[in-house]
Amino acid sequence: MTPLIESPNIGKTLAGKLEEIGINNLEELKKTGSKEAVTKLAVKDWNGVCLLMLYALEGAVQDIRWHGLSQDRKDELQAFYRSEIL
Repeated sequence: MTPLIESPNIGKTLAGKLEEIGINNLEELKKTGSKEAVTKLAVKDWNGVCLLMLYALEGAVQDIRWHGLSQDRKDELQAFYRSEIL
């Protein structure tokens, strides 16, 4: 199992938050998916969730820095964030 903090997008704080919702490694995050993970985080800690966190999670799922996400994927995630999280 790959530790969450081995992703370039996930630091100690985000890793701790993910562990609080039952996501303990990168494989579990990939299985859960970025949208479901950020939704669970929002339920747990509404004020601590932002669009960049969703991008970071998606980058971790894809094994890339979030800056490397395609614009189409960023647009899709932004639409999801606005409709489901805000």
